Formats: sequence, C-alpha cells, structure tokens
Amino acid sequence: MKYMLIMRATDEGFAQMGDVDFTEMIATVGRYNQEMIEAGVLVAAEGLDDAAEGVVVDYSAEPPVVTDGPYGETKELFGGFYILNVASKEEAVEWAKRSPLAGPGFKTEIRRVTTIDEFPQDNEWIKKERAWRESTGQL
Repeated sequence: MKYMLIMRATDEGFAQMGDVDFTEMIATVGRYNQEMIEAGVLVAAEGLDDAAEGVVVDYSAEPPVVTDGPYGETKELFGGFYILNVASKEEAVEWAKRSPLAGPGFKTEIRRVTTIDEFPQDNEWIKKERAWRESTGQL
C-alpha cells in the first residue's frame, strides 16, 4: 500500500528552521531518506517552494479567482511530501515518527494513496488511464 506523508509546519515552525545550518539540515534529512531507500519503502519525496511564490485558484466564483501566495488564513502550510510503499498504515506512522522535521509547529499528515484498481474497471476513463499508466510503466 502507498501512503503519502504530508509535511506541514506553522510559520513558527518554518522560522525555527531558519536557525538550523542548511548543510546540517540537508545531511539530517538525507540520512532519513537513505534509511527509507535502504528499507525499500521510499517511492517519492519532494519539498515545495516558499508559499509566497505560489498561487491559489479559488473555485467559489465563476470564473475562478486566482490569488498570489502566501495563503492568507492558513495556519499551517504544506511544505513537502513523501510517498511510501509500506505494508500498513501503522508502518507509515512509524516512518513519520522518525522524521527529522519535527518539533513544535511541525506535523505530518498521513493518507493512503488510492489505486486505480479501486475504481470501476468498466468505466471508459478508467480504461484510458489504465492504458496510459501501463504505457508509461506505472502499472
């Protein structure tokens, strides 16, 4: 099963990271990533650019409204993610508990990634997506 670990932090959490030596932080996260690679559970991992560089597309109006970041009312920002292929949610939780990106102001949300097999296989759009996934080596 695949699980996404969504790395979240408050403004205060991000501010704490500013006090950490960048080279040290990269090494710490690198060791964590290497453990997951060696365990064979890491599928993907990416960090995200500063929220001030992003935009929000709000579908509450027609046409949708596009607003530059940062995201006004947000108390926590999504800073990056890991995709793990593990046997259970409990195993995903154990990996999240070992994250070096921890402390006050930091959280990890864990959600299972659904598979194409969970959708109606006779649906024309699911068939097209399955064919695309097979042609790109994803299945």
